Amino acid sequence: MLRLLKQYFSIRNIIFFIIEGFVIFGSFLLAILILTDSDSFLFDLFLGLRIFLAVIICQICLYYNDLYDFKVASTIAEVSIRLFQSLGITSIVLGLIYWAFPVVIINQFVFMLSIGFLLIFVIGWRLLYIFIINNGIFNQNIILLGSSPLAFDILNEIENEPDCGYSVCFLIPDSEEEASNIKISSKISIIKEKKDLCSLAKETGINKVVVALKEQRGSFPTQELIRCRTAGIEVIEGSSFYEMLTGKVLVTQIKPSWLIYSEGFRKSRFRTMVKRLEDIFIASIMLILLSPIFLIVSILIKLESKGRVLFFQDRVGQKKKEFMMHKFRSMVENAEKMSGPVWAETDDARITKVGRILRKLRIDELPQLWDVLIGKMSMVGPRPERKYFTDDLERKIPFYSERFIVKPGITGWAQISYGYGANMDDAIEKLNYDLFYIKNLSIIMDMVIILRTIKTVLFDKGAR
Repeated sequence: MLRLLKQYFSIRNIIFFIIEGFVIFGSFLLAILILTDSDSFLFDLFLGLRIFLAVIICQICLYYNDLYDFKVASTIAEVSIRLFQSLGITSIVLGLIYWAFPVVIINQFVFMLSIGFLLIFVIGWRLLYIFIINNGIFNQNIILLGSSPLAFDILNEIENEPDCGYSVCFLIPDSEEEASNIKISSKISIIKEKKDLCSLAKETGINKVVVALKEQRGSFPTQELIRCRTAGIEVIEGSSFYEMLTGKVLVTQIKPSWLIYSEGFRKSRFRTMVKRLEDIFIASIMLILLSPIFLIVSILIKLESKGRVLFFQDRVGQKKKEFMMHKFRSMVENAEKMSGPVWAETDDARITKVGRILRKLRIDELPQLWDVLIGKMSMVGPRPERKYFTDDLERKIPFYSERFIVKPGITGWAQISYGYGANMDDAIEKLNYDLFYIKNLSIIMDMVIILRTIKTVLFDKGAR
């Protein structure tokens, strides 16, 4: 795994992305070679930059159409359909760019032939990569030490995410008695004893051991792990490996000592100042640009139902300070008069017709830009909840209070990774992501989240 922009990426996936860029670039070069008599284009730097622009736009469209999510794009039919869609969008975007900046135009015949080559070469390349994924080729083999719930969470994540880049070769349970009761994939060998761990790793060419033991006192294989470490074999604690693998922290499994000694949670005045300037700049620009939408939405809300246009609700912010959060009203007036405070449900009868559209497009959240501007919220951070819910969640969920050390946000790592939450299990899962964000907070990560939020909004994921 390679850490980039405060996130972990499989080196194999990064190489795949780079090679696909070369495949797209090569498709344009091949089309030029066929349609051009001279080879002088090989020395034309400006032509290379024009092709590079097309490659960037194409790969952005591939990303936004989930072609880099191999859970979605896992079959030839799905890849082909999404590739056609992506190339169509690429053509439209490039058409607009060429209209605005004619100097970067690529010859239309070259462009059309390039699209044909792209369909052939990208589909072929992806078929090869899907074969590599399904057969675990180039996966990094690991030894999983322990049979704790965390160990099985790690095992499930690896088995359910074939593109994670890891394969568990050996599982060593906490005790020999457990070995006979464990039921896992036949591809994974169960080793009953912890001794000779270093020899096992050397003999099988494995250079990573993940430690996820139940109870470490008395049974922790200190000497074996020291031998592994001094022999150049990486030893990584289970919670850290799970964080690296999934982009979240498993709050129900982590120990306080791990949270204390792990990297992250860095704060500085400079970073706080830059984040605040980022919030003011983005919120100001969006409030100005979206002002016509504010007016139209206000009229539609008033035409459909009686009541206020804006909805004010108390939320818990940074340092547990309560504030009034603004939203466009998407429910009937006094929706909680009878029910009291409750999470919104799918097909909630309290939601108006206009409100349903607003929620689907996330337009109901736009007034929170004012909350960002005045400093109550941030563009990116954990979603603020009501005190009615947070008091209960703090009592029941470990480390829940840690989410209050940063400002709540309009969007966040949990929102783009998990979506809407409406019960205790959802709240725990969202905290897993929120804690990861707080631990790895950076301005660059905020930019990544905002860009991914645009994708989430465009493709209608997670609204309720």
